[in-house]
Amino acid sequence: MIEGVLAGDRRAVARAISAVEDGAPELPELSAGLYARTGRAATVGLTGAPGVGKSTLGTELVRIGRGAGRSMAVLAVDPTSPYTGGALLGDRVRMQEHATDPGVFIRSMATRGHLGGMALAAPEAVRILDASGYERVIVETVGVGQAEVDVAAATDTAVVVLAPGLGDAVQMAKAGILETADVFVVNKSDREGAHEVVREVHQMLHLGAPRDWEPPVLTTTATQREGIDELWDAIEAHRAHVEASGALEAKRRARLLREVESLAAERFRARASAALAGDAALAGDLTERRIDPYRAAAMLVAMAAEAGAPDA
Repeated sequence: MIEGVLAGDRRAVARAISAVEDGAPELPELSAGLYARTGRAATVGLTGAPGVGKSTLGTELVRIGRGAGRSMAVLAVDPTSPYTGGALLGDRVRMQEHATDPGVFIRSMATRGHLGGMALAAPEAVRILDASGYERVIVETVGVGQAEVDVAAATDTAVVVLAPGLGDAVQMAKAGILETADVFVVNKSDREGAHEVVREVHQMLHLGAPRDWEPPVLTTTATQREGIDELWDAIEAHRAHVEASGALEAKRRARLLREVESLAAERFRARASAALAGDAALAGDLTERRIDPYRAAAMLVAMAAEAGAPDA
């Protein structure tokens, strides 16, 4: 599988992403075999409320990217549906106009068994696409909850998509997207209320702390292919800015450290849960108020330290 991914074999790439979704036993070996060949792709996160037109925007960005000679991958992730066992969304059909292009890879993805959920599964899937040679990877999420914000923030350029009439500017502020967004897009700008959404976003940005990069607020009508070139240019401009300033390297480093911390925490959580379930005496002491939760947690940490580091 590793050889196939590095060779750009589409079937191997699909199998590898399925292994990530399922939390397969071979995932650590797969990651180890690919990691040294990653870090070359530019990643773009597309997030926003359902119905704002993310899939149509993604399709148009793929079209422009292919016109510029870039190989493109789209990973459409569904952090909000852990029970369906899949993430094949109806609007993904619109992207099928690129399905026969060998320079384009499109995949819908949901987490079924990956430790830590989509926030950790998505970065590994992106690295697989990176290692297979795709130059641009677009990560699309299906909402503006905390899980979606985490996924979008785990990209080089986070694009927040809004639309008039959905009241998503307030939702965006509540979810903390203002702090993570690098580009704002008001799609369906031919509808009434689009200018009001643009004004609201500008007002919110002015309330925030100054940044080295001032996120542009763009308007598009993706179905009419209006404003897409400007959006592509803004994404490329942000990429050039963070590369030149050194912010890209710093952001990726911080992101990797957080990911490793989360992976280790999830493994410790699983071990602690098993230890609690198997220690009736400890559970009894807690229930009878002979020890408090803080002391019980300290005991678990000490037990883990004596047993060695969590399993890989």
